[in-house]
Amino acid sequence: MDPTVTLVLLLSVVVTVTCTTGPLVDVVVDRYDIPKVCPREVQTEDFVRYHFNGTFHADGKKFDSSHDRGKAFISQVGLGRLITGMDRGLQGMCVNERRRVTVPPHLAYGSVGTGGVIPPDAVLVFDVLLLDIWSTEDKVQIRTLVKPPSCKRKAAASDYVRYHYNGTLLSGAAFDSSYSRNTTYDTYLGQGYLIKGMDEGLLGMCVGERRLIIVPPFLAYGENGSGTKIPPQATLVFEVLMIDVFNPKDDLIVEVKKVPKGCTRRTVIGDYIRYHYNGTFQDGTAFDSSYERNSTYNTYIGMGYVIQGMDKALQGLCIGEKRRIIVPPHMAYGEDGVGDLIPSSAVLVFDIHVIDFHNPKDLVQIKVTHKPQECNMTSEADDLIQYRYNCSMMDGTLLYSSDHYDSPSITTLGENKVIPGLEKGLLGMCVGERREAVVPPHWGHGENGAGEVPGSAVLFFELELVDLQKGVPEGFMFVWLGDGPDELFPAMDLNSNKEVPLEEFSAFIMLQVKEGKGRLRPGLDADSTIKDMFNKQDRNRDGKIIEDEVKPKVDEESETRRDEL
Repeated sequence: MDPTVTLVLLLSVVVTVTCTTGPLVDVVVDRYDIPKVCPREVQTEDFVRYHFNGTFHADGKKFDSSHDRGKAFISQVGLGRLITGMDRGLQGMCVNERRRVTVPPHLAYGSVGTGGVIPPDAVLVFDVLLLDIWSTEDKVQIRTLVKPPSCKRKAAASDYVRYHYNGTLLSGAAFDSSYSRNTTYDTYLGQGYLIKGMDEGLLGMCVGERRLIIVPPFLAYGENGSGTKIPPQATLVFEVLMIDVFNPKDDLIVEVKKVPKGCTRRTVIGDYIRYHYNGTFQDGTAFDSSYERNSTYNTYIGMGYVIQGMDKALQGLCIGEKRRIIVPPHMAYGEDGVGDLIPSSAVLVFDIHVIDFHNPKDLVQIKVTHKPQECNMTSEADDLIQYRYNCSMMDGTLLYSSDHYDSPSITTLGENKVIPGLEKGLLGMCVGERREAVVPPHWGHGENGAGEVPGSAVLFFELELVDLQKGVPEGFMFVWLGDGPDELFPAMDLNSNKEVPLEEFSAFIMLQVKEGKGRLRPGLDADSTIKDMFNKQDRNRDGKIIEDEVKPKVDEESETRRDEL
């Protein structure tokens, strides 16, 4: 059968078959398989694409089949391009409907037949499966399936979009899917990289929106089709999920979520910052989180250690501030992405919380919060002090406190028994004075941290000096608080018998302390200290000191003064 004389489906023409042996008067349509949903029926001037098997009514012999040719038949309905019986028989037909159309001779090839294939006065039977309908008046059809609760930006011409899609023909036959490739389709809008219908159908979409986009053939691949899966003149149906939208001219977007009160300092280039973050794509899919690792991300600002967008976004922040940062791909990982973690051309969204920051040049910051009215003596190196403290991180997380113990902490200043920043904060204090000290990590526990103190953490101390005992220089057990006796041994020899046993030596030392003329090393047992001093002075170990033992030997003079009078 000549394909130029084939057919389409009918809207309301259903001829009832009656029991008669007379000739057929009109087309008989048997709609034996009708789809449950039929959004569109064939009308005059519609174009159709369908498969058919053509047989003779008399003997059932097949005379033609589009199935055998492996190519659906395409034509226009109601304008005489098909035999009259098919023009009528295709009216009102739905995509995926199956019909049996019986055509009498006078509505087919009449008393002449055609081409030696169709004999004269032949009744023809066509089994038809409708695959597609379109009209030259058709436009791109857009149906929104899911709309996100908020949409701050819609896709526009010249934007770059990333989306997933399932592509089917109007009959439902799948021809392509980005999901099967496990990668989005990425392209510019409105610049000719897509079929015209898709360029139009994607406009105005929000990230997270789902659409059904139906593209007529003349806005898709037209008469040529595409490959083996998209036939000529095929209407295409795309179910689209928008993943990303950005423009190459986009800059960083910063949304301030929380700024703590009393922010007196903000980050600048060269500062070192510790922050927590959650990293997601624009559709909310998470790709990384410092919280999951239970460790802050630590880096220098503005020195190229992080992506360009983050380097810029980390400037001007306060400790405790929370921000949302939206980074376009050209300020993130660009077209390359990062392995399986960050896709090509992905917009990144970071929700960050600044824990602390400092500059390598920072000193210890000290603020006096209470000063007693009387302050006649202040702490200095070698002093033995008692103090209360709370040690926290800058976000308020308490790490250590002297209140966790039965008594205040005790230390001797200048002996490197506490971190340098804490010692700095304790110097120059009066008993009863209270202070706050901010200690940068290079004055604290450094990059490695210690115990519960994270690496590179800035520490906040609340300090109160409880007690102060003036000390002696390192290596000494006793010092004179002024000039000592001109003649030391006669002063020591309280009973003037030319020898000084331990008891007499101890009485002499304690007298100097009582009269404020000398000082023993604080924090040690006085009797033990005096005994140690006596033993070092009693060179011949005979239990008493004589005048010659008080005079230093020339070759020992540089060493003896530390432990001797």
